[in-house]
Amino acid sequence: MIRKIFSGFLCRRKSGRALRAGRYFLCAAAGLLLFAGLCFARDRWQVSVSHDDFELIGQKIFYNEAGGNADLVACWNEGEDFLSLGVGHFIWYQKGKEKGFMESFPEFLYFMQTRGEKIPDWLTKMKRDGYPWKSREEFMSNMHPEELAGLRSFLNRTRTLQIMFIFDRLNRALPFMVAAEPKVSRNIEFQFRRLISTPGGIYALVDYVNFKGEGILDGESYKGHRWGLLQVLKSMRGKDEGLGALKEFSACAGRLLKIRVRNTPAGVHEERWLPVWERRLKTYVDSYGMFKNSAAQL
Repeated sequence: MIRKIFSGFLCRRKSGRALRAGRYFLCAAAGLLLFAGLCFARDRWQVSVSHDDFELIGQKIFYNEAGGNADLVACWNEGEDFLSLGVGHFIWYQKGKEKGFMESFPEFLYFMQTRGEKIPDWLTKMKRDGYPWKSREEFMSNMHPEELAGLRSFLNRTRTLQIMFIFDRLNRALPFMVAAEPKVSRNIEFQFRRLISTPGGIYALVDYVNFKGEGILDGESYKGHRWGLLQVLKSMRGKDEGLGALKEFSACAGRLLKIRVRNTPAGVHEERWLPVWERRLKTYVDSYGMFKNSAAQL
């Protein structure tokens, strides 16, 4: 088995602050186990998923975000002012555009570089100067077709790295969530542990942190209400593991997303997305039977 140590990952966020990450381990062995390490409080916890479960989680995220359609790894959704890229539909704003949400695609490129992967020169230039589409209309009219084809090809080639990046985001989330809410840190930790000990819980956590974020950034809120992973875990009160944990996680997330929709700014029509979001949350409950052998060994 090949073992590689990754350390010192710096997360550059909207606020411009560099967040210090801990040390994580990722081991890969063909046909055996892919180790998705989560270290917290000096290796207090360690979560592992099998190679098959890693692939299944990746496929489910890809379906949730892009319907499993290879062309939709690059899209520009109606009513949004950014590109959505990759299996996780990572956000990428045009250069100089005000950033309302965490811009995750540049984070993914940085993640690639820290793993020794080379970013194509044309994409480095695009990152530096801005992508060629100035609006959704330009993107949808297939302007700059060669650049779009190159971007889609790159994103489809790097799907495994993208799923590794999403796992890494979850790996980094817990210490920041606990620090953000120290008064309820014990419940946040307990609910996190409860989910990773439940078949399907790792999928729910990984997908939701990519879907709606950690819930720790000031800018990601409407009227002071947030909807990230932190807020979901904070609102959970149950003690049982198993299907009940997934049902509570899905229900709490659903309530928070309904509040988000009610608080959307004028002119923003997120209510059209709510049925899609609710179907996605239902997949967490439905996944229980798929992942019966994937509960973390703690």
